[in-house]
Amino acid sequence: MLTSLKSNHLKTTARMSSSDASAHFPPPSIRNILNEVTTLLHERNQTIAVAETAAGGLLSSSILSTPGASKVYKGGLTLYTLPSRTAYAGWTDEKTKNYKGPTPEIVAGMAKHVRGELGADYVISESGTAGPTGGETRNRTPGYVALAVDCEKGTFTREVETGLGGDRVGNMVRFAEEGLKLVRDVITGDAKL
Repeated sequence: MLTSLKSNHLKTTARMSSSDASAHFPPPSIRNILNEVTTLLHERNQTIAVAETAAGGLLSSSILSTPGASKVYKGGLTLYTLPSRTAYAGWTDEKTKNYKGPTPEIVAGMAKHVRGELGADYVISESGTAGPTGGETRNRTPGYVALAVDCEKGTFTREVETGLGGDRVGNMVRFAEEGLKLVRDVITGDAKL
């Protein structure tokens, strides 16, 4: 009897946890833009890949949470450390030695490299300072993110400051949201080179 009660409790808890997870992931603030991007990709029969750093996998996992993701998602990399960028993003030792924080040029290079490797129609790349701490320069201030989308039309970049200060999780979510906005703008032709 006790085993049966424990089993039923575990099943109920698992169901509640699953519905709770669906209510919170992907983060509610990115659901609309995520739906726009994946719908555009499906309608055009196009694909996307991701190279992210400070968003920590939120872009990839959010895209993968959508129905039909396997038709549009080519792959993704979370390149959080400098050695991972050397191993997987085409960075040289010189680039690693001279690294002074995220810039549009850095994310453009990562996007181009990953697009060449995975062959996606679009590659979104981001690198930012999520916080809570940062540095003295603008690109090392918590809430700063550099974004790039590489595609057949070229490489589009954007810089964003979230205004969220050292709110690490809040910044990570906004970095993913802003990355998806740039992808949408590139796909629809609203982004300028």
